[in-house]
Amino acid sequence: MDRKLQRVFFVSSILSLALFLPLSAAVADDAIEYKENIVYGKGGDQELLLDLARPKTGKGPFPAIIAIHGGSWRRGNKASFRPFIKTAAKKGYVAITVSYRFAPKYKFPAQIEDVKCAVRWLRANAKKYNINPDKIGSFGASAGGHLALLLGLMDKSDGLEGKGGHGDHSSKVQAVVNFFGPTDYQGEINEYGKRILSDFLGGTKEENPKAYKVAAPVTYVSKNDAPVQTHHGTADRIVPYDQALRLQKALKKSGVVNELHTVKDGRHGWRGKELTQSIESTFKWFDRYLKSGTKSKAKSLPKEKRDSKLY
Repeated sequence: MDRKLQRVFFVSSILSLALFLPLSAAVADDAIEYKENIVYGKGGDQELLLDLARPKTGKGPFPAIIAIHGGSWRRGNKASFRPFIKTAAKKGYVAITVSYRFAPKYKFPAQIEDVKCAVRWLRANAKKYNINPDKIGSFGASAGGHLALLLGLMDKSDGLEGKGGHGDHSSKVQAVVNFFGPTDYQGEINEYGKRILSDFLGGTKEENPKAYKVAAPVTYVSKNDAPVQTHHGTADRIVPYDQALRLQKALKKSGVVNELHTVKDGRHGWRGKELTQSIESTFKWFDRYLKSGTKSKAKSLPKEKRDSKLY
C-alpha cells in the first residue's frame, strides 16, 4: 500500500474509533450504573471482557445494545465506545461495549463467535441487569459494523456460534445500526484491503473463496432478518460506499426493513453536524424497534423510508 493511503487509513481509523467521544460531555454519570471489565465468556483460552452501563432508575426491563469497536479486526479497544454506552444508558438502555479476539493470531470466525457469545451473555444475565431479552440491538463501526450486521442477519442454523458460553441462549439481535462496515467481498478490493482480509480470513479470495462468502453479511440476508440502518460516506477509501449499496440492494430484494444514511463526501468517520445527525438517527432507530413495541420482522417500508437519506 502506498504511503498516502497508509496516512488516510491511520487518520480515518482514529476518527472511526473516536466517533462517539463527543457524547461523553452530555452524560451525567450519577444517572447511570457503570462497570468495566466484566468477563462474559472465553475465546479459546482467552477471557473476553465487556464494559456495561445501565440506568439507575426506571422500572424496566430495559432493551439492550451491544456496541462493537472497529480496527480491521486486528486492533482497537472497547474503551472507544464507553461514551456511547453511557449515553445509551441515559436514554434507557442497558448497553455494553465488548472486546473480541484479533487477527491475524485469531482468524475468522473467532470474532463473530465472540460477539455472539456477548449477546448470549446479555440474555443469560437478563434478570440480574434488568434486561428485556427479546429486545437487543447491535451497533458497530467499520469492522465492528461488519460484526454487528452478522448478529442481525445470521441465524443459529448458519453456525459460527462458538463455545464461549451460554449456549442455551440465542445470539440473534432485533435491530442493527451499521457505520461503514464491509458487507460483500465479491467486488474489487484495494491492495491494503487484500492484505487485511488475507490475515482475517486465512488467505486470498483465490486461496480461500469459501471464507470470503461465509464472512460476508450479504450471504445471510433473508426476509426475517432484523431491521438494518446503515451510515456510510461517499468518499470512504477504506470501506468503499459501494459496500453500503450492495447491502441495501440485498436487503430490499428480501424485503428487510432498512435505511441507508449517506454522508456526502464523508470518509471513514465524520464529525460536526453530520455526526450529530448520525447519532440522533441511531437512537431513533433503536427506539423504534427496541422500545416502541414495533415488531422487527421483515416488512417493506414506504418508499421514502427505504431510499437513501443524504446528509
